[in-house]
Amino acid sequence: MSGQKTAILAVGNAIVDVLAEVDDAFIAQHGMAKGHMTLIDAARAEAIYGAMPAQKTRMSGGSAANTAAGIAVLGGSVSFVGRVRNDELGDAFSHDIRKIGVGFDTKAATDGPATARCLILVTPDAQRTMNTYLGACAEMTPDDVSAAAVADAKVTYLEGYLWDQPRAKEAMRKAMRLAHEAGNKVALTLSDAFCVERHRAEFQYLVEHAVDILFANESEIVSLYQSSDFDGALQHVRHHVDVAALTRSEKGSVILAGETVHIIDAVKGVSVKDTTGAGDLYAAGFLHGYTAGLDLHASGRLGSLCAAEVISHVGARPLIDLKPFVQQARSS
Repeated sequence: MSGQKTAILAVGNAIVDVLAEVDDAFIAQHGMAKGHMTLIDAARAEAIYGAMPAQKTRMSGGSAANTAAGIAVLGGSVSFVGRVRNDELGDAFSHDIRKIGVGFDTKAATDGPATARCLILVTPDAQRTMNTYLGACAEMTPDDVSAAAVADAKVTYLEGYLWDQPRAKEAMRKAMRLAHEAGNKVALTLSDAFCVERHRAEFQYLVEHAVDILFANESEIVSLYQSSDFDGALQHVRHHVDVAALTRSEKGSVILAGETVHIIDAVKGVSVKDTTGAGDLYAAGFLHGYTAGLDLHASGRLGSLCAAEVISHVGARPLIDLKPFVQQARSS
């Protein structure tokens, strides 16, 4: 282990996002669940891509990778584990994440499925509907998770979407075990309400027994506990993790730590263009604050500031220097 720990090791799907603006009729025509992420095969990916408007934006994405990028832009030390193929999109992903300041040492696969892509349709209400072809991501194995890298990170941050793939699930279990053996923290984002529905019992077990810091939005945490409302879900989760950071869109967020509750207001006056990456950048701000010694309220405020920046433009990664937000969060 190095003398100074890496703040965060993020483990997730390495995906290149392709974004386009569409109307609600496009979503309905293609039978999509508006506002959700749906896993698709290669043929469906080709069909949707072909139907998308000619004007598209391509950028590297993936939930945990977006969080890692946000931490790097905030000035934090962060590494990412994710699987790409040695193809055009894989090269683009690797170049982008390293350029932004994230350590990325996972070797590109030389055979098998292509690098993953997420086709993101943004409707006029700024909702994003995601269609994800996992490709090479589905090939992640426990061998991709380095014991040394996990031991060297204050927090290992895991993406719930990975639980859809059996070998990636084993990689997550390995990372959780190694982190706790090294005396470090495990953070998990629930990723998506549909993802929670697919794995509810296992996620409940993880949250109670293997996770220290949980990130979830309102629909995800309500789904996890099949609660009738947010407050009911809140009462369940507060006894299961050290810290729960629960986001509520325009209602802000709630940070729970045992009996302590912090209410964080949403940033006001933001012109919402695209909600892609809001939760990812909230996690980036919170984790950077948490590992840099900010208190929970300031960490939540930093998360809100980062989320507000990313929803003000198209795309899931920050377009400005986020470092000034740290002092802003500390003093607010």
